Order: sequence, then C-alpha cells, then structure tokens
Amino acid sequence: MNVTEAVQRRRATRAFRPDPVPESIVREILDLARRAPSGGNLQPWRVAALAGAPLAALKERVAAKMAEGITSEPTEYDCYPPNLWEPFRARRRETGAQRYAALGVTDKDPNALGDLLARNFRFFDAPVGLFFALDRRLGPPQWSDVGMYMLTVMLLAVERGLDTCPQESWYSWPKTVGTLIGLPDDHILCAGMSMGYADASHPLNAIRTTREPLEAFADLRG
Repeated sequence: MNVTEAVQRRRATRAFRPDPVPESIVREILDLARRAPSGGNLQPWRVAALAGAPLAALKERVAAKMAEGITSEPTEYDCYPPNLWEPFRARRRETGAQRYAALGVTDKDPNALGDLLARNFRFFDAPVGLFFALDRRLGPPQWSDVGMYMLTVMLLAVERGLDTCPQESWYSWPKTVGTLIGLPDDHILCAGMSMGYADASHPLNAIRTTREPLEAFADLRG
C-alpha cells in the first residue's frame, strides 16, 4: 500500500468488530508516528492508549454519568466556533444528516441523538481508545502539531489493515478522562481516537463524506 492509497482508504469508522488489536501493533504505530513534523521539533504530543479493563472502566464511568442525564463536564475549549457560519454550517449538518439517515432516523429524534452520543463515548465499540493531549501553556501552532501526529497515526493504522475515528467529542469529558489516564494538571486533553477493525456490515460505515473540489479552496499560480 502506498501513501495515496492510505489517504483514499482512511475514513472515520463508527462501528468496529470486537477483535482485539495486538499491543505490539499499537506500540509500533505510536512509535513510528514520532516522525510526524512539529514546529521547532517540539514534539508536543502526549498519548494514552487504553484497551481491555482500563478501556471498559472509562466507558462504564461515562455511561453511568450519561444515565444520570449528565452529557458533558465543564469543557476547556470550543469544539466548533459559536454560531457556525456558511459554508461550514451546511457541511456539518450534511454530515450529521448522513449518519441519521444511515440509522433510518432523523435529526429530530431525541433518542437517535442520544444513541449517537452513546456510541461516541463507547469508542464505537472499538477495542482500542487513544487520547491525545499537550501542555496547556502551548498554543495553536502546537495544537496543529498534535493534529499532524494524529493523522500520521491514522495513516499508519490503514497500512496495517486497521480503521480509526478521530474524536474531538472527548473534549466533553476532560475530568473523567484526565483522572483515569493520569493526565497532569498542566496538560489539556485535545481529542480521542477509536482504533480497531471496521464492522463492514454496519450502515454507519457505508457513509463516505463529500469533499469540496480543489478549485473551491486552492489558488495555483505560476
């Protein structure tokens, strides 16, 4: 598999088989991803990988809180800007509508929304959950460095026959996650990621989100 094939195959997988991922493969991916670029070679990323009992414990804690009607803890950043504007608002709504349609429901169904939230915080039943953090004193350029590390992880996973889903949604549970993974107070949780083997039979995995044509965002000169 070459890089082009990995980029084309990568997608946000939202349903996984229970098959375990060998620790050696997870370790290899996270180790190779160290070659991701970072400004000034700061390498600001901090990663926690959960599987087995630790992963189950986290999911149980979040599920218990959600059963009490708690859907979020005090957050430390906005996942999206307030009052999202066009064309970004339409793109987000279209993607959400695709997910509801795949499940045979609409975004007007409160039970469907709750189900999708619960799936998020089960890591879509993936056998591995990853968390990415960095020192909270660092700024936007270092957040982009963490993003490049995450993308490198996702492409390396594709090469090994694995699937992933990057999940900024975990910003909703900074205290619960931070406590369980032992995140220092001087670090901030950026995002999570599901990793495992896709359940090809699940309708959520039939979705392919659209991309704008090159001419919509690129200006080539000379």
